[in-house]
Amino acid sequence: MANNKDCGFRTSIGGQALIEGILMRGPKKQAIVCRTAEGLVEKVDELKLLKDKYPIFGWPFIRGCVTFIDSMIKGMQALTYSAELVPVEDQEPDKLDQWIEKHFEAEKASKIVIGTAVVLGIALALFLFIFLPTLIVGLIKPLTQNLVIRNLSEGVVKIIILLAYMRLCCCVSDVKRLFSYHGAEHKTIFCYEHGKPLTVENVRTESRFHPRCGTSFLFVVVIISILVFSLVSLRVGLWDNPWVRIGLRLLLLPVVVSISYEINRWVGRHDNLCSRILSAPGKWLQRLTTNEPDDSMIECAIRALELVIPEQKGSDAW
Repeated sequence: MANNKDCGFRTSIGGQALIEGILMRGPKKQAIVCRTAEGLVEKVDELKLLKDKYPIFGWPFIRGCVTFIDSMIKGMQALTYSAELVPVEDQEPDKLDQWIEKHFEAEKASKIVIGTAVVLGIALALFLFIFLPTLIVGLIKPLTQNLVIRNLSEGVVKIIILLAYMRLCCCVSDVKRLFSYHGAEHKTIFCYEHGKPLTVENVRTESRFHPRCGTSFLFVVVIISILVFSLVSLRVGLWDNPWVRIGLRLLLLPVVVSISYEINRWVGRHDNLCSRILSAPGKWLQRLTTNEPDDSMIECAIRALELVIPEQKGSDAW
């Protein structure tokens, strides 16, 4: 049975599911562990954080955007690395890949691919959660007569799009395995926080629903965006113009991300009625984005976590 009891200790170590592997990120190091035909492949890097060089990037309500962008870039780099370890039979590179390989060195070509993927990912998110809800609600006249109803309607559309997108992802077999690695990551971190030895048997009994998950963060972003846009809409005119609405939403996006990050951070540090209410929707969403892992996935997660646990006990406290 899954162990959901509060453990007292909460680690700042976080992770990400990769293609046949796990990324774990600790206070000082980042580790990627992937399973290949030859066994486990490990890659450990020292973390270079902007806030260490420029302390202002570690300030509340500034660190949120910085952390979000940094996590996206490092996450995409890790995904690209894990994809390169998975053999793909009889697949010729497409014309774009051939052009990049021809005109750039391997290292620079990799950076171009990762940069392009990050930009496209951000563009897709902006289209799905800012452009599309605004345009859809704008076409339904009864919903546009009142600003509060309009903003709530756009929020409902965002939630529907988020759920539909996640549900569609669950239908892809490769993504199902990715979600199983996601479950292994959560279970392993829970086992570590409960102070148990990191063994497959111990990890298997833990819950796959963790309050400090990126899925929970996404849901908080959607809810905070509804509140922020509703408050701003009471002060700003020209809301009948959909392009003005879209433009203001883009301008307010850093504010939404920053507030959402601080709320997620607070929820991760506390265990009370308020924090449990705030984390409940995110945990529910994790029923879509996590699956029960097999033992080989748990082994990957355990090894990745072991590689980033700091030598000084407790220095990774949240």
